[in-house]
Amino acid sequence: MTTGSVSPRRADTRRNHERILAAAAASLADTGEVSFNAIARQAEVGVGTVYRHFPTSEALILAVYRREVLHIVEIVPVLLDKHAPDEALRVWVTDHVAHYMMTKKGLADALRTATAARGELPGDAFEDMLGAVSAMLEANVAAGTVRPGLTPLLVMRGLGGLLWLDPSGDWQRDAAELADLLWHGMAAQPG
Repeated sequence: MTTGSVSPRRADTRRNHERILAAAAASLADTGEVSFNAIARQAEVGVGTVYRHFPTSEALILAVYRREVLHIVEIVPVLLDKHAPDEALRVWVTDHVAHYMMTKKGLADALRTATAARGELPGDAFEDMLGAVSAMLEANVAAGTVRPGLTPLLVMRGLGGLLWLDPSGDWQRDAAELADLLWHGMAAQPG
């Protein structure tokens, strides 16, 4: 008879998996490189454990990317609960999406290399981001702060301007200015 609890081995496997991903994300942010030995040391696991979870560096890079996108997506309902929809959108763009883009340049470079053979990024991450943008749009349309009829894809294209921010410059100010520009284009017009 089972109690529904997770076996200690499975829980340990999940903890190791998450520690490996966290160590890889830190390594990619710092150096833009994936060294299974260094990641194993940082995660406090054996290098064989890293290879069992991620047989190739490409698999590890893609898993880090999915993990990072998931963090950006999962914060949306939290922000919508904590802030008015217009403020939630602004905080999400400037404090989460822009911050991610500026602190993950090494991941972006590694991701380009990892996906060169495959030809494209995982579609589920893009769909998840579209879902997050859609949730923000729906909340703002319902609040009357943005005009109806905007598509998540159009807003995502507008957010693409964040890719042009300079991580060595005043990217926080630039992200806020881009968010303002995007906001003015999306805002509901006074009737």
